[in-house]
Amino acid sequence: MESTGAGAARLIPFREFVVKVHSRCDLACDHCYVYEHADQSWRQRPAVISEAVAERIAERLAEHADAHALPSVTVILHGGEPLLAGPARLRRLCEVLTRGLDGVAGLDLRIHTNGLRLDEEFLDVFDAYGVKVGVSLDGDREANDRHRRFANGRTSHPLVLKALGLLGRERHRHLYQGLLCTIDAENDPRAVLDALTALAPPRIDFLLPHATWETPPARPDGRPDTYARWLLEAFDHWDAQGRPVPVRMFDSLLSTLRGGPSLTESLGLAPTDLVVVETDGTLEQADSLKTAHEGAAATGFDVFRHSFDEVAAHPGIRARQLGLAGVSAPCRACPVVRSCGGGLYAHRYRAATGFDNPSVYCTDLKELVERVERRAGPAAVAPETAEPAVLAASQQELTRVLLVRLHEELAGSGGADWQRSWELITAVEAEAPDALDAVLDHPYTRTWLLGALDALRQGRPPDEPPAFRLSALAAAAVVRGRSELPARVVLRGGELYLPTLGLLRTGGTAVGIRAADGGFHVREGGTQRRIALSGPDLGWQPVRVWRGAGAGGAPVALDDLDPYRDCYSRPPRPRLDRAGAEAWRRRLDAARALLHRTAEDLARETEAGLTTLTPLTGRRGPGGGGRCGPGALGVPCAGGVRETALALLTGRRRARLRELTEVADLYVLDGEWLHESPWRGRPVPVSVLLADAHARVAVEAFRRSGRGADVERALDRLSGAAELTATGRAVVAQLRQEFEKFL
Repeated sequence: MESTGAGAARLIPFREFVVKVHSRCDLACDHCYVYEHADQSWRQRPAVISEAVAERIAERLAEHADAHALPSVTVILHGGEPLLAGPARLRRLCEVLTRGLDGVAGLDLRIHTNGLRLDEEFLDVFDAYGVKVGVSLDGDREANDRHRRFANGRTSHPLVLKALGLLGRERHRHLYQGLLCTIDAENDPRAVLDALTALAPPRIDFLLPHATWETPPARPDGRPDTYARWLLEAFDHWDAQGRPVPVRMFDSLLSTLRGGPSLTESLGLAPTDLVVVETDGTLEQADSLKTAHEGAAATGFDVFRHSFDEVAAHPGIRARQLGLAGVSAPCRACPVVRSCGGGLYAHRYRAATGFDNPSVYCTDLKELVERVERRAGPAAVAPETAEPAVLAASQQELTRVLLVRLHEELAGSGGADWQRSWELITAVEAEAPDALDAVLDHPYTRTWLLGALDALRQGRPPDEPPAFRLSALAAAAVVRGRSELPARVVLRGGELYLPTLGLLRTGGTAVGIRAADGGFHVREGGTQRRIALSGPDLGWQPVRVWRGAGAGGAPVALDDLDPYRDCYSRPPRPRLDRAGAEAWRRRLDAARALLHRTAEDLARETEAGLTTLTPLTGRRGPGGGGRCGPGALGVPCAGGVRETALALLTGRRRARLRELTEVADLYVLDGEWLHESPWRGRPVPVSVLLADAHARVAVEAFRRSGRGADVERALDRLSGAAELTATGRAVVAQLRQEFEKFL
């Protein structure tokens, strides 16, 4: 596995601003990175922020938000201990910031405090400006007293509980943001979690104690995974209790395992968007860097002389915005890097190599990610991977979502024909829902929807007015459901294609359709005639079927009529004449029989979900990834029996994998890493390697070649792919089981 080395090129604006309100503290916590670690720059700072600095921060915030059209910014009032500034000064600061951003961007104000001085006067200020309050607490009294004491050694725990009692009252509850807990491995994780959850916080943040390779974390048991085991015990306890409170570290891991974003700066590959403003207006990087060395967080900028854009371009900031390219080489090759992100940037520091190292918590993080994934088990895996009915329902829902989105995108511009057809679709859904399902589930309905939406997003009209297809879908549903509702269809070049049914050639621009037994009546001008669905009739060409070829003997449509079937990597054949259609059907029968003789399980798998076959030009291979809904497959019409069997087998395998990727996240950051392909002779993204392996397992089983070494190599590479989500790993595990069964 190799990284492409792609990094951040554009300037990433700040969205989170830590404002130091007061640089001193009323506690003497011995694990504090501000006072107890390498950087001691706090000694040269003013104790409290001035009015001039506050005004300039507000101006710079507005300037930055306006320049980047930010909908909102987050400002965290911090310290030291920010409550030392007093309620009057904090009120004035909130007023200045609120006024400065009024009409420019929303303001999300927060404060991080030890809670000792929190009282009704402070809470009145916070209520007036919507300031959310986060409080530091390391657990019960015994746990908290290990580090969070006054300088004279006196406990701070009762005062913190008093503050949390105020925050928990109904009138202040909306201000309660959560608890921040720094882990001490000598504390009992279950007791710590119980003590914190008993306070009913909206959220708990577990923080690893700041450490580097130069000043490693304490490991009382002498083991390299001390913190992983502590966190896993807490996770198990939290999980067994039904996850009563969100825990950001655990939620972040579960999110990234499913393919979602990281929820915390300390994990994941998301670029940093945070900057710190000290009490004197100095602009710095994340405070955690103070644990590395003197001046590690410095930028040389301040709010009086420099804009936030200038700070955002600072090399130190940029280094933490590079995603995968910003972590060390061992991390880039690690399968859990997408979840752990190489750990917090400060924790990577080593004097000889700077920050180009794995985290000092590397062993802990790897074990934590892997074991959380195992513990999450089926809950982290999309049910679509194992349950065909769930996959079918998700795909059905996706088509309907796209149809509604197209209706919204048109926003009244579809014209009277679109509105009339939309109303008819709605009426048919109430009267004959199964009939509407059948036409909306037709694979090329998806092709039409995607093409129309693409065109509208690109600012150009669709290739044909959307009302053409919608009116045809509505009419087909009316006919299939034998509804008495009248349908008016707008014609495409004098032709009416009724999805799933057939093609009617007339000379007009619009016709009326009414359902009839075994067919429909078509009215054009003053004349009316009856069309039998079985046809052929004058001007009517029905969709042919391949009987008994689908799952459970269901018929499969041989659709060489739909104008939207041109969605494969090779062109579709024009309408086959009767002799050509019969010859193709005989080859399909022979190919199906060959599949059943050679690999019965694979034959049944190929038939499962297959609803529509479209003949393509050429002799070999499937038509590639068709941009259509589930169930469709393009197959070369002129191939021999064995070629047709392989086309059905590999095409259906690739189509099923594509259908899964459309509704479930199998991988993220596709293309960030490249993997050697045994079949392509070059490194490829994980999506390509997975699709190839998915098809080749079946190909080797069909050929009975006994040569599975290439498949095994591909599966080994996929097993270590960091891009795979828990669902993607489950798919690879299924593939390996198939491989071992067949080969």
